[in-house]
Amino acid sequence: MNVPFVDFREQYHAIKDKIDAGLKKVFEDGSFILGPQEKAFEGDFARYCNAPYAVGVNSGTDALYLALQAIDIGPGDEVILPSFTFIATALCVSCTGARPVFVDVEEQTCNIDPARFQAAVTEKTKAVIPVHIYGQPADMNEINAIAKKHNITVIEDACQAHGSTYNGKKAGSLGDIACFSFYPTKSLGAFGDGGMVVTSNKNVYEKVLMLRDYGRTGRYDHKIKGHNSRLDTVQAVVLAAKLPLLDQWNKMRNDVALHYGKLLKNTEGVVTPILKKDRTHVYQTYAVRLQNRDKICDAMKTKGIGVLIHYPIPLHLQEAYADLGYQRGDFPVSEKIAREILSLPMFPHMKKDQVEYVCENLKGLVISHQSSAIS
Repeated sequence: MNVPFVDFREQYHAIKDKIDAGLKKVFEDGSFILGPQEKAFEGDFARYCNAPYAVGVNSGTDALYLALQAIDIGPGDEVILPSFTFIATALCVSCTGARPVFVDVEEQTCNIDPARFQAAVTEKTKAVIPVHIYGQPADMNEINAIAKKHNITVIEDACQAHGSTYNGKKAGSLGDIACFSFYPTKSLGAFGDGGMVVTSNKNVYEKVLMLRDYGRTGRYDHKIKGHNSRLDTVQAVVLAAKLPLLDQWNKMRNDVALHYGKLLKNTEGVVTPILKKDRTHVYQTYAVRLQNRDKICDAMKTKGIGVLIHYPIPLHLQEAYADLGYQRGDFPVSEKIAREILSLPMFPHMKKDQVEYVCENLKGLVISHQSSAIS
């Protein structure tokens, strides 16, 4: 059996007719950039997140970058973020000229540790970016309380968390600003790149509208220095077709995760994801932790199982950030997780026998490596 890391085929067939009709309309009208379908999707997605405003942009990375620009982050400022995340979270800070300040994460959730966030705050701290890693929100009550005390803007990196909740509130409405990616592998994915900035702040909304479109308010009336970062109408059509099915697909992801958890329960040497009681998880990624991760990863691939590592090198140890002066050992939890984490196949339409094949092989390999270590 071959089990891909992700499989889009059944998802596509569920929305094919709606997409075909929507794309035909775009092609006939020629409204490829910021067409009416794009504007409509912004409204739909804002309502989905229980937020008043949303702005479509060309990627999750740009969503983060424009959000920072909208609150005037720049040289001399500091922005706190977890070391264990994809590098885009840090690059958007660097692009503003501000300094990314890395902190360690909680071992159970892999999310930013609020205590570490508080300890890293200085008079230069202007924002914090909690990443809802793998699809489970960070501890936003603690983060928001610390941020409010120090007048720090909270920008959710919700790029992996479409539809997840914290204390009953949707990701996208948990901080001051939220940023989403619509990269194809996301639980709400486009047929290319795309992103969204979501906020309840009208000033931020209006500034991001200008920033994404050359800083203009009219065709040739440029108020600020902006960018070309717009969500294509074609991608908005795809996303609008998928959005009504997102909760159903997230439920299907949870069913897959429950089956994984049942089959891997009490397997010595395998640490499965821990779900906190005050939040929901969309399992954008189903990541387990293992000893001998690299060897097991390679062996799983030889058995036709698509596994990946998210993420093998914490940001403070990336060569790109060597200039910040961090050292190995500075963030031990992030480093430990990076050595042990392995992402198993996960997609809504994954079959039970596929999950069982993955788990059977994973348990066999774990036991084999444990026996080898003992002998």
